[in-house]
Amino acid sequence: MESDHKHQGSDDRDALLTCAVGDPAAFTPLVEQFSPALHGYFARRAPGAADDLLAEAWLQAFAARDTFDASRGSARGWLFGVARNVLAGHLRRAGRVMVTADPVEVDPWQAVDQRLDAAALAPELRRALADLPAEERELLLLVSWEGLTPTEAAAVVGIPAGTARSRLHRARGRLPWRWTARAPGARATTTPPARICSPP
Repeated sequence: MESDHKHQGSDDRDALLTCAVGDPAAFTPLVEQFSPALHGYFARRAPGAADDLLAEAWLQAFAARDTFDASRGSARGWLFGVARNVLAGHLRRAGRVMVTADPVEVDPWQAVDQRLDAAALAPELRRALADLPAEERELLLLVSWEGLTPTEAAAVVGIPAGTARSRLHRARGRLPWRWTARAPGARATTTPPARICSPP
């Protein structure tokens, strides 16, 4: 089963987001570090709207920064959760609502599928991904494509970590081969921001 260890520097990023409540300047390094990853998330799921969605996500994240609780998850998972909500709102406004257990959720798979590198993902794998239940596919993409840990992906989707691991295991079993965490588009973890403040 995939390791669920914290990425290098995650404690520093958690501290930055925590202290940004009392020191807004502490938010700047987070914007600098996570903007490429969040922009990629939006670009793969809503081509043409990524810039606007990224700006909206940072506005929402800054406004809601006092709701971050490091004891409940990482800063990265929290920020991707904000991004997911922004994306869901965008897709709902575009009329792309999916009927799921949670009727407000959306499934941007069509846009994701259009952005996949056909040379890197064989047709069998593309079809297998398309056939996965929406939540299993989203978890798999968050872990394998966006580089989140299973626990972070669980927080983004809003399910318990144990449930996420079970669904990830089931999803991988349905693929024609094991999809590794270095899938197309996944980024290497960047160095943590240097500026760390003491939480208020």
